Amino acid sequence: MRRTIIGTILAALLVGGCGNPAGTAETVIRRMLSAVTTPTPDATPTRAPTAATATPRASATPAPPLPTIAPLPTLAIGEDNPLVAQERILVELYRRVAPAVVRIEALAEHPPVDGAPVPGIIPLPLGSGFLTDDQGHIVTNNHVVEAGDALYVRFADGSMFAASQVGRDPGSDLAVLKIERIPAGVVPLVLADSREVAVGQMAIAIGNPFGLQNTLTVGVVSGLQRSLAGPSSDTGRFRIANVIQTDAAVNPGNSGGPLLNIRGEVIGVNTAISSDTGVFDGVAYAVPSNAVRRIVPALIAQGRYAYPWIGISMQDVSPPLAAALDLGTDRGVLVTSVVADGPAERAGVRAGTRDVDIGGQTWRAGGDVIIAVDGQPVTSADALIGFTQLEAAVGDEVTFTIVRDGREVSLTVVLGERP
Repeated sequence: MRRTIIGTILAALLVGGCGNPAGTAETVIRRMLSAVTTPTPDATPTRAPTAATATPRASATPAPPLPTIAPLPTLAIGEDNPLVAQERILVELYRRVAPAVVRIEALAEHPPVDGAPVPGIIPLPLGSGFLTDDQGHIVTNNHVVEAGDALYVRFADGSMFAASQVGRDPGSDLAVLKIERIPAGVVPLVLADSREVAVGQMAIAIGNPFGLQNTLTVGVVSGLQRSLAGPSSDTGRFRIANVIQTDAAVNPGNSGGPLLNIRGEVIGVNTAISSDTGVFDGVAYAVPSNAVRRIVPALIAQGRYAYPWIGISMQDVSPPLAAALDLGTDRGVLVTSVVADGPAERAGVRAGTRDVDIGGQTWRAGGDVIIAVDGQPVTSADALIGFTQLEAAVGDEVTFTIVRDGREVSLTVVLGERP
């Protein structure tokens, strides 16, 4: 019977999305097992003898005392030691930031088990979020809340409020919730300029891994301008650009929480990890704060964000590829296809026209190579996507510098709205 109860309870509790309901599950399971296994008044449990009821034994001759050993001396670390200073900064940072970091929960109905007195409604931790303004707006991940109906946010002081969805953007994995009241003393967090983030600088994550409220982990910024797979559509699969990579421990439940610099400013929103096991394996990713600064106001105002769109598929150019296809340049991105009647086609951008086999791999050759946009060099497809996502808007005119048949050509593209 106990195995049946645990299985039923866990089946209901593991619908937690980003979070890990281990704490909640343990509480409920213990309550259930207590209710089911408690003996009835007529039962007479048999108990093993305890030390108190055992037959006394004759005392042995006490052993001589061991030699006196002085305790391990405390390390002599001066107050001006850099480690002491760093420790103080982290303690103060947590004290100031943690009140604005929330645990996002959903309420789920739990069925009764064999008549045991279980609660009808139980909270399921989904992920994390943080207060972004004084109007009660909470920033989190789209994947944390996209399937949620009745959502709640729990602050570090234990206060809990119902939250409504204001807007969601799968293209950046960002979402905004709203609460009608902010606990006393809680203030919104400040967004940093993610263009100033540098590899090697300290990165601090605060969130709710495995449902544990407000956990702090520390690492460094491991890489910049990463990209993550985003939503797909009839015109292709889009990517989330300019993502920050960190080795600060991020686990299920951290999603939606802030990644901070040493000053307590938000440099990103923790969104994903690279792992075969589902738990932290040394590589985590955060949507940059400048994407938050650009997208969240649109979600608050319109409930959605309109992405600028070029309407091409492309491939990074490398020296071996350039030599094999005789591209005339060893940098930029090769246009492999153009969406019919899209912005690029209307501007005259040309796609590849023939397939070429190189080492057993097929490449689409004959298309334009984009080497610059508005005078900025294009080093990769991710760089071009990052430019359109963070520096351009729907309706903007941008100038592409392309290499076509060995010559540089300029084309003006009016960016459309991404379908």
